[in-house]
Amino acid sequence: MDASAVIDRLRSLAEPGAIASMAHLGINTEHALGVRVPRLRETAREIGTDHDLALALWDTGIHEARILASMVADPARVDTDLMEAWVADFNSWDLADQCCANLFWRVPAAWDKARAWAEREEELPRRAGYVLMATLALHDAAATDAAFEAFFPAIEAGAGDPRERVRKGVSWALRQIGKRSRALNARALEVAEALQDPVGQSQEAHRLGHEAERELRSELVQDRLS
Repeated sequence: MDASAVIDRLRSLAEPGAIASMAHLGINTEHALGVRVPRLRETAREIGTDHDLALALWDTGIHEARILASMVADPARVDTDLMEAWVADFNSWDLADQCCANLFWRVPAAWDKARAWAEREEELPRRAGYVLMATLALHDAAATDAAFEAFFPAIEAGAGDPRERVRKGVSWALRQIGKRSRALNARALEVAEALQDPVGQSQEAHRLGHEAERELRSELVQDRLS
């Protein structure tokens, strides 16, 4: 299929009420069709990997087409220029998350970009940095504990960000890294406890640390690490 045919398919998959549901979740629906993510995944499986199509879909500016692009793009053909171009186009938190979870974590530059984006001031690129940390922790089974240790300073620095979408990314990164191994769990708990220090930490950071500690100390997580 070419991009035009794919867009026609997406329009046919739009569901009544989906736009309202997306808006309720804080998703930017300005250029959305109302196609749910499971339908996008079904379409992606049908298409397979098609990098040229991914580029064309992204260029349409249509929300679901861009999410689909992240599903069918070839990680081997994704370079830092493309990653920066796409992150500059992020206009909704879910698009940032989908690009990280579907594509960016598979790119060797992901480790550097996670740290670099976490230092950005713009809301969605910064969130993407932390979401990338979380998705690397979730999916990159070959990565060492030391590789994730390097993320903790950025996590501590971002925990007090006044923007909820950024903090949710920070929280996800801290909790997901802390579930990888016993050693990383202990280190993540140290960070979570430090964030609850009443001296020098914001209410937002304190809350994030408390919630992360509760999950990381939970019986479910501890049993999994045993």
